[in-house]
Amino acid sequence: MAGRLRQPTGRYGGRSAEERQADRRQRFLDAGLQLFGDSPGYRATTVAALSEAAGLSTRQFYEEFRTLEDVLAALHLQVNDRAEEAALTALADADGLPIAERATATFRAYAADVTGDPRRIRIAFVEIIGVSPRLEEQRLARRSRWVDLICAEAAAAVERGEAAPRDYRVAAAAFIGSVNGLLHDWRAGWVDATLHQVVDELVQLLLGILRPADRPQPGG
Repeated sequence: MAGRLRQPTGRYGGRSAEERQADRRQRFLDAGLQLFGDSPGYRATTVAALSEAAGLSTRQFYEEFRTLEDVLAALHLQVNDRAEEAALTALADADGLPIAERATATFRAYAADVTGDPRRIRIAFVEIIGVSPRLEEQRLARRSRWVDLICAEAAAAVERGEAAPRDYRVAAAAFIGSVNGLLHDWRAGWVDATLHQVVDELVQLLLGILRPADRPQPGG
């Protein structure tokens, strides 16, 4: 039938408006990872510089984000989500194994992911610090998720007779601080060790928390 009008599909160049928007947003995040995580760093980056690195306009930036802090916040969550997924996958794969093997598998997976790109480790451990109360709250909230994970594993280890029954939250928080500090220092070249050695030290530290010196280890 001649002259029939077609309903608009919202697609341009084979992609929907939502797909194009997601692509723009990801380009800004990729540019942020490069500029914040490498050079010049978050505090020295401008909206214009980020937009140029993304190959987009400042107008398009403000269509996706309100401020550069929003980009940093999104990147921080992205880095943590990746590391958490890696750790949880390893933990699931180690289901049923003794606590020492579970801890080793989990932290090897976590460390491999978070140190795999030096830009991600800088976003997670350096650039996020001291930016604003909002980002500090976000940083501590994500740290709390790691504390909850360790406490859940500790509770399971207690049920299996592999750990002493007690409140592990303070010890877990101290351990997470050690993980962050040691991995940052290792990536910066200050710690002369392989990543495997670093992870082994962290696992031994965790097992020392779970199995106090006055408690014999299972099978000992």
